[in-house]
Amino acid sequence: MIAMIDFMRAMLTLPKPLVAWVMLLMAVNIVIPFAYLTTIEGQVVLGTALVGALIQVAIFSRKGFVRLLGIGHILWIPMVWWLWERLDLAAPAGFFQYWLVAVVVLNTISLVIDASDVFRYWNGERDPQLGPPN
Repeated sequence: MIAMIDFMRAMLTLPKPLVAWVMLLMAVNIVIPFAYLTTIEGQVVLGTALVGALIQVAIFSRKGFVRLLGIGHILWIPMVWWLWERLDLAAPAGFFQYWLVAVVVLNTISLVIDASDVFRYWNGERDPQLGPPN
């Protein structure tokens, strides 16, 4: 639990636009799914986000705030694909469909950023971005 709090504190020290981006991702992947827990989509998005957060906290607790943290979103790849395939099943023009589109679009953008970060980590950029490991 302490590692999670330290991780959140570290994220809040990012530049404000990045903090806003992280908060937007948390809203669509953690907060809004609670409104749809009776749907398989809501359960999958929330579950995937929580597993990803656990992976990121584990990496953070061992290595600090490094570019490798993007690997925590690895499960988003099959989830985004699956949601993309399900978009036509959602009610047209309803908030549920808008939320699904937001998850697909925002998580895809995040995956591109994550892939770049992980690639940079594997190519030698391994120093913590926000200070030493905890």
